[in-house]
Amino acid sequence: MVPVFATDLARYGDSPALLIDRRPPISYAELARRVTAFGEQLGAQKCLIALEAASSEHAVTAYLGALAGGHSVALLPPDEPQAIDAFREKFAPDVVYRRVDRRWRLEKIPADAQGALHPDLALLLTTSGSTGHGKGVRLSSTAVEANARAIAEYLDLRTSDRTALVLPLHYSYGLSVLNSHLAVGGSIYLTNRSVLDDNFLEALEKTGCTNLSGVPFTYELLERIGFRERLPSRLRFMTVAGGRLEPGLVRAYHARLAAAGRKFFVMYGQTEATARIAYLPPELAGTAPDRIGIAIPGGELSLQDDKGRPISEPGVPGEIVYRGPNVMMGYAQDRADLARGPEVDALHTGDIACSDAGGLYRIVGRQRRMSKIAGIRIGHDALETALAAEGIPAAVVGNDETILAAYTAARSSGEVCAYLARATGLTLRHVKAVRLMALPRLASGKIDYLALKARLEEEHADRQGVAEAFRQAFFPHPVGEEDSFTSLGGDSLRYVEISMVLDRRLGYIPNRWERMSLAELARLRPERHPKRAVGSDLVVRALAILLVVTQHATLWPVPGGAAAMTVLIGYAIARFQKESLLEGDFARYFRPLALILFPYYAILAGYALAWGTVPWTSVFLVGNFGFADPVRHTMLPFLYWFVEVYVQMLVVLAALFLIPAVRATARQDPFLLGLLLLLSAVALRFVGPVIWPIGERQIFTLPWVFYLCAFGWCAASADTRQRRLMVLFLALIVMPLVAYASGNWIGSWIKYGLQIGVLATLLYVPRFLLPSWASAVVVAIAAASYHIYLLHRLVPELLIAPIEASVPGWLFTSAAILGGLALGLIVHSAQSKGVAFARSVASADWNSRMLHGGRQLASLSAHPRTAIGSAGGSPEKHGGPPNVV
Repeated sequence: MVPVFATDLARYGDSPALLIDRRPPISYAELARRVTAFGEQLGAQKCLIALEAASSEHAVTAYLGALAGGHSVALLPPDEPQAIDAFREKFAPDVVYRRVDRRWRLEKIPADAQGALHPDLALLLTTSGSTGHGKGVRLSSTAVEANARAIAEYLDLRTSDRTALVLPLHYSYGLSVLNSHLAVGGSIYLTNRSVLDDNFLEALEKTGCTNLSGVPFTYELLERIGFRERLPSRLRFMTVAGGRLEPGLVRAYHARLAAAGRKFFVMYGQTEATARIAYLPPELAGTAPDRIGIAIPGGELSLQDDKGRPISEPGVPGEIVYRGPNVMMGYAQDRADLARGPEVDALHTGDIACSDAGGLYRIVGRQRRMSKIAGIRIGHDALETALAAEGIPAAVVGNDETILAAYTAARSSGEVCAYLARATGLTLRHVKAVRLMALPRLASGKIDYLALKARLEEEHADRQGVAEAFRQAFFPHPVGEEDSFTSLGGDSLRYVEISMVLDRRLGYIPNRWERMSLAELARLRPERHPKRAVGSDLVVRALAILLVVTQHATLWPVPGGAAAMTVLIGYAIARFQKESLLEGDFARYFRPLALILFPYYAILAGYALAWGTVPWTSVFLVGNFGFADPVRHTMLPFLYWFVEVYVQMLVVLAALFLIPAVRATARQDPFLLGLLLLLSAVALRFVGPVIWPIGERQIFTLPWVFYLCAFGWCAASADTRQRRLMVLFLALIVMPLVAYASGNWIGSWIKYGLQIGVLATLLYVPRFLLPSWASAVVVAIAAASYHIYLLHRLVPELLIAPIEASVPGWLFTSAAILGGLALGLIVHSAQSKGVAFARSVASADWNSRMLHGGRQLASLSAHPRTAIGSAGGSPEKHGGPPNVV
């Protein structure tokens, strides 16, 4: 026997089966043809296929072709060659179907090394392995078919239904979504989009999805994008499984969907039952949000105590036992196990539950999720629930000596430890808490408890991690796990700083990382490649500062570095600080000035000491206005005009955004506002010198350079091909005009011609692929670019000036250039370490105060019988979550 849904595809004819972005739909008739063709490649003799289960029509076709041909198929994680290699070593597949150099390859392995396969074996899945030891689960054709039909029945799936497959295909839940829709002739939208992608909701609407399935973590992400307020118009129902969704969120989704005549299904299952075991009738989600419900059609649930005796009384906890046609044949450790027949008639789930008077089941913990310390039995799941009730999302592990809790809330470890001691009746020496950026999760979205134990054993998280980089960059402003670079009001210098940390930690710089939360960045996995993708703005910044240093050291006609950095200012403001301007949050908008002005005023103080007078025009950042002179020591050297203009541009933009019409235009169309700024700034560039004639000093003024900032804003806001062409076209007109008006000499043409290249790069080359060493150099120089700008002239004019007359000119020039770069890098590093030290001192002081409070709280710990832990063997009656025995 083979699953009917795999062999009966053609019956649905031209109805769409698979939908893929930017591709015509694949009809059932076409899918049936492809499935048959793939099956023919496998031959008639039953074989085991190891399949890379990507969200791709190729993987779906191979999966169905294997089932339809009566073969056995193992679904393995995509993009993990090591998983396929490990599977080959253990199970010796006859065929491997996976991507090699982005192309799907079918590799047949000589048959002399393989063993027999049981005739009923259809599917081999791996358990989620929350304990770190995933096992092979043998599933028969009957189990796969029965589970698909049962799910389709209680969800009332129809041919008109369409789902978005956002769950991994090798995960039994994700696979069940595919199977159940194919069983009724529904459609599946295969997408690699993240729930957090900007156009995820638009894609659901465009494809006409009628349902969406996710794990609890999926719903956490949906909450971030305001999904409940923006439900797709055709959405009929939603489902959740793969873990416990907070009852409050169950109620919220039920209420929102029910108000619109839609349904919310809470479900429970295990890979050992193919996927589903139980579901909560949607009409009960509002009144029983903490229940898993009743058995699926064709299945039966019961409870047993630790001696195997049945439990029938409501409220008495016991292990869930499930019987049904979808129960696995048994586990498998190697190829020989695949020849064995069915060995399981009742699935002992390992989950502890109670039933209520209405026959609904509620899970209260896991058999093995328990510690016994000082005679007190501690249920880890109950402790997690108690922490969640205190607003502390956490994962708890432990042994018979220590309870370990990892959490993500903005609480000190001392505060969490104090609560653990109070809730369990233990002392502080028995509990430990570590705050993480995000709880480690498996591909299924479940918490990876093995990885959690490993991380909890570390005394301190990596201080060079992303969270630490954020906290240092934005110190003393607090940083939370849900914060992103953009939400914190980051600027171009912080952007480069954190990009360097990401490059060092991950081996690459993620695309659009500035809009990702700390929790999302923490979940990214390191990738080591000989080449790394570096953002074009970082490359431009590094090259620009090299031009500045080189021009100042040689007087060669290679100007344009400072102009390019001015373009980058507008580019960065539009990318990172626009939201602050729109919200009128000027405190957040001007926050980056702290790191900008600190080294500037340090240099100013040095000049004031050396001159014996304070250059007040530079103190107030107006030295470039033309009424002061560095020769008379009334302002800093002209080099520092860039800092003054930068601050002035920030002030001008803030003033403009005080105007309601400007904010409205920016909110509706940031690019249109950029064009208006650009046209005004270009006019100011040509009119300014006429109405404000200060001679050669005009090149340091705001009217002279503000159009470059406006060009940067336009480049960052150009979101269509036509708009990018418009920006480039305007640059091709404006830059030659400015070059001609600036003296019509070779330096002007080089300077402004270079800006055309800068804008073209920002518009059309988002990233450069560089060797790892080159990437590290570029990112380091870009990160220190501001300090290099401020300090590079101190090298030839102060540090090495005494040797100028005694060394060849080329050597002195080389030393000036390299020394300027080195000094900027050193001071930048010193400032970063200084901020880190200040933050650690402040954090240590806070933690010590909280820990002292935690000890006082622990001394008031409740009686053991009212705590989560108890010395007895049965749940205690108390106001907290149940004790898990």
